[in-house]
Amino acid sequence: MRRISPVLQQDGVDSNLLSLIKTILAACREIAFRVSQGELAGVLGSTLGENIQGETQKKLDIIANELLKEVILETGVVKAISSEEEDTIVAGNPKGKYLVTFDPLDGSSNTDINSLIGTIFSILPAPEDKAADDASMFLQPGTAQLAAGYVLYGPSTMLALTTGKGTRLYTLDKTYGGFLLTEELATIPKYTAEFAINMSNQRYWQPAMQTYIADLLQGKEGPRGKNYNMRWIAAMVGDVHRVLCRGGIFAYPRDNKDASKPDKLRLMYEANPMSFLVEQAGGASSTGYERIMDIVPVDIHQRVSVILGSKHEVESCIAYHQR
Repeated sequence: MRRISPVLQQDGVDSNLLSLIKTILAACREIAFRVSQGELAGVLGSTLGENIQGETQKKLDIIANELLKEVILETGVVKAISSEEEDTIVAGNPKGKYLVTFDPLDGSSNTDINSLIGTIFSILPAPEDKAADDASMFLQPGTAQLAAGYVLYGPSTMLALTTGKGTRLYTLDKTYGGFLLTEELATIPKYTAEFAINMSNQRYWQPAMQTYIADLLQGKEGPRGKNYNMRWIAAMVGDVHRVLCRGGIFAYPRDNKDASKPDKLRLMYEANPMSFLVEQAGGASSTGYERIMDIVPVDIHQRVSVILGSKHEVESCIAYHQR
């Protein structure tokens, strides 16, 4: 089994970018340790505060955010970072080559029940003509990403990573403290009979998604002509990991539950990096109306609807939206 460095060097990854990725993973190893300690480390439960998204922060949200922020800015190659937990961007080295966005602890509501959670990150090129505190430099489409990945904290700690040469899966070897390559190229099957969606919001969805899911639920007797299984982890990182490992479709569609927040997932911290990983594994990703990675953000905390996974199933879902 190979370590990350020779794999990325083989792909022609710049030494500075390689060093940055390894630094992010060093922080994730520390987060993995804190997560594994759970109540023993006193890191479970919520704080009294809310993040910029209006969500109650878990103690581990804050710990993970501070760990990542500190180590990334210390690299000297990062011009600024943008975190789901921060109101605004945080400036780094004005001459830094990279921008980093991250969701420090996706699915943090699962921490108190010992279920799947993870860290999602994305690396973008830093424009030379903008100041380190200029948030507009982050407003790049997902196609501009240089690298994206997530670290899943589960029974084993796993990394999914792409630099545009396919999506590879690594597993943390705790005996030596590094990630080892365990799947050379993840490939998402084109066809699937499995879907992941929060069914409790069904009555709020747009008609297209209502009809699509209703047809899946009819199984062999319905217009799709086969039975589907539903799986839902309530952490995007866990549901996308399942898609990468065995196929499926994951959706968090637009709804009218809260008129001020019709979309749930963040474009820069969740949708873009996950779309990059999925597309590099042969899958597809869309809002139902457009490719997610083609969207040019207008705000660092912009939200979008997400439909991603097995290519044929995503295309079928898109067809419902185009009718």
